[in-house]
Amino acid sequence: MHRWAKVRTTLTIDENVLRLVKIRAARTGKADSAVIEESLRRDLGLELLDQMWERNDLPEEEATALAVERSTGPVSRGADRCGRSSTPTS
Repeated sequence: MHRWAKVRTTLTIDENVLRLVKIRAARTGKADSAVIEESLRRDLGLELLDQMWERNDLPEEEATALAVERSTGPVSRGADRCGRSSTPTS
């Protein structure tokens, strides 16, 4: 799995969510921070990107560009991001 540098942070979180994080951490033998990071990675779609890096020999920049293109879809020439023509009509 592709690993990024770790940073320490502080966040405000609902006490019930934190309780569930702690329960999952205890059940899986993981740290609270690992459970939170895994959830964020899954929600942000980073697991797919990690899988691409593991299975592919594409350079990191190309893999990232491909992931972005696949998640947003290609933008055709002369169209905005919603696919509407940007060419004025009479």
